[in-house]
Amino acid sequence: MNSLWNDTEARTFEGELGQRVYSSQLLGRDPSLVLHGGGNTSVKLEAPNLFGENETLLYVKGSGADLEHIDANGFAPVRLAPLLRLATLPALSDPEMVNQLRAYTTRAEAPAPSVETLLHAVLPHRYVDHTHADAVLAVMNSRDGAARLREIYGDSVVIIPYVMPGFDLARLVAERYPAESHAKTIGMILLHHGVFSFGQSARESYERMIDLVTRAEDYLARHNAWTIALPALTPGPVPLRHDLAQLRQQLSRIAGCPLICTAHTDSRSLAFVRRDDLVRLTQQGPVTPDHVIRTRRVPMLGRDAQVYAEDYRQAFEAYHPTARAPKVMLDPAPRVVLDLQLGVCTLGRSAREAAIVHDIYSHTMDIQMRAARLCISLVGE
Repeated sequence: MNSLWNDTEARTFEGELGQRVYSSQLLGRDPSLVLHGGGNTSVKLEAPNLFGENETLLYVKGSGADLEHIDANGFAPVRLAPLLRLATLPALSDPEMVNQLRAYTTRAEAPAPSVETLLHAVLPHRYVDHTHADAVLAVMNSRDGAARLREIYGDSVVIIPYVMPGFDLARLVAERYPAESHAKTIGMILLHHGVFSFGQSARESYERMIDLVTRAEDYLARHNAWTIALPALTPGPVPLRHDLAQLRQQLSRIAGCPLICTAHTDSRSLAFVRRDDLVRLTQQGPVTPDHVIRTRRVPMLGRDAQVYAEDYRQAFEAYHPTARAPKVMLDPAPRVVLDLQLGVCTLGRSAREAAIVHDIYSHTMDIQMRAARLCISLVGE
């Protein structure tokens, strides 16, 4: 992966917040790093308050903001000191955490701070970048992923086990990062989630991210798992309108609202849905939790929408009693359908939503195939 940093371009962005905006946009330009509001970035800056007292503010990406197009107004300025105190609490519900983040935000019109704001706060670095890089996800989601990451990065990163994003994850990082980091630490891996890089300047943090991702890409390439070879299939015929309409009708009823359904029958999509290992590859869960809200946990295989919806309800009912706070079930309709004739179908409440789901799942397919190829390659060595 090549750095996109350009000194001439960077000079048009004023101040440290401007540099934060610029490097965030660079991350957003590469869909193999972040997609459609994914990832987040921050910078810690000192500024006087109304009483003339200097305080440190954490400027963190607003929730759901698109890094590619973000500007200074897309960052929420949050007081750092109370955030660090929050991270010492023994427990904090996510709704209360969100409320506290808003309470400590110094600009009323600022966007809601990212749910990972506390995580950025506890990392003792001026600039922090977080992405869901395809290459890193492919390695971590393969068999023995954590061991492979240690082989790639050695002690240059801290590796944190999977914890759902929110207070619990921030608390774990606050405990483990100081104990496991050292002067040469340049990043952090959250297993089954994503990758962080840090620096004292926007450029340093950005280029460390590029370095970390490049190492994962090189590892995949060395093990013949970077280039994805697919059988040369003739693109399928345009799906029958009746078939698509019938599928859309079923799924719209289950969702309780009209859905747009788009079918993709290109050669790559058809090769993917016809893989012998499709069930194992696609039914283990998302490659990162960031995608769940768009794609649901797993795609539907075939067209039995009632079975999919019932499985979804049962899974939620089994999980719900274990949750520490009440949860509201999303509608049980899939957002991705994999079908031998219809190819890869993506759904959303608008054509734009369906297109976003397709973008995300297209990258998911690459990640899953690379992870599978990596396992095969290492077994054969």
